[in-house]
Amino acid sequence: MFENNVICKMLNIKYPIFQGGMAWIGTAELASAVSNAGGLGLIGAGHMPPDVLRAEIRKCKGWTDKPFGVNVMLMSPFVKEVMEVVVDEKVPVVTTGAGNPGEYLPALKEIGSKVIPVVASVALAKRLVRIGADAVIAEGTESGGHIGEIATLPLVPQVVDAVDVPVIAAGGIADSRGMAAAFALGAHAVQMGSRFVMSEECIAHENYKNMVMKAKDRSTVVTGRTLGHPARVLANKLTRTYLEMEAAGAPAEELEKLGVGSLHRATHEGDVENGSVMIGQISGMLEDIKPVKQIIEDIVKGLPAAVERLQANY
Repeated sequence: MFENNVICKMLNIKYPIFQGGMAWIGTAELASAVSNAGGLGLIGAGHMPPDVLRAEIRKCKGWTDKPFGVNVMLMSPFVKEVMEVVVDEKVPVVTTGAGNPGEYLPALKEIGSKVIPVVASVALAKRLVRIGADAVIAEGTESGGHIGEIATLPLVPQVVDAVDVPVIAAGGIADSRGMAAAFALGAHAVQMGSRFVMSEECIAHENYKNMVMKAKDRSTVVTGRTLGHPARVLANKLTRTYLEMEAAGAPAEELEKLGVGSLHRATHEGDVENGSVMIGQISGMLEDIKPVKQIIEDIVKGLPAAVERLQANY
């Protein structure tokens, strides 16, 4: 299975499954586990200072001899230094978000890195492919964390039709059915973040994982729309305050201040009422915590049956 998959061939991975590059919890522990299990693990650089990222990359190199990547948030205040670390460490795959990686492409290409931006629209996908992206991750609004406005179902096939590079589908995918659906839409691989949050190797606080386990289909809300960078999170005390302030027209500075440090409070300190519990709409399906290897193997083993169910309907 997947011997002819274009993404597996391009990146030299066993399964066309990416782990989302999640800030604070997309660490070397999780990334190396995903890569060792046959997928593509990603270290989430987020707002990491360059020395911290270098340490994570080196830990990952020590824990896996398989390909892995780094997700670079282009809005990070450390982005230039972070990219220098990525180039210096010769990271084989770089995914990017929140911007245009164009100025960094020559250096990344020179070391042989595959550059795969996250896109939330057809226009952005076309623009980034024109400047040299090797593939794109089409991420629907169902995703956790920072999101676009278009859902996965309409976004993925439109991006597939618009570009001539492989497309990875992301947003609302957590099992074999989601993977089969992504392939049916024309994607060549899937990216999952929320499913890997609920893994034994993810360092997210126990309270964080327990809150996700209790989530239902309507448990997530979106904050930050008025600031221009919406984020999907579980509803809690923080989101109620935030949404009330947004509705009342609070200044951007006050809203920004409310969000500072909120993700770390939830992921590391376990304060899931006053912290930001970023997770996708698929959270209502996430009812257990398993080793990364089992998560990936269950999805791969279940794929033929998911495809057979499709065929049974026509």
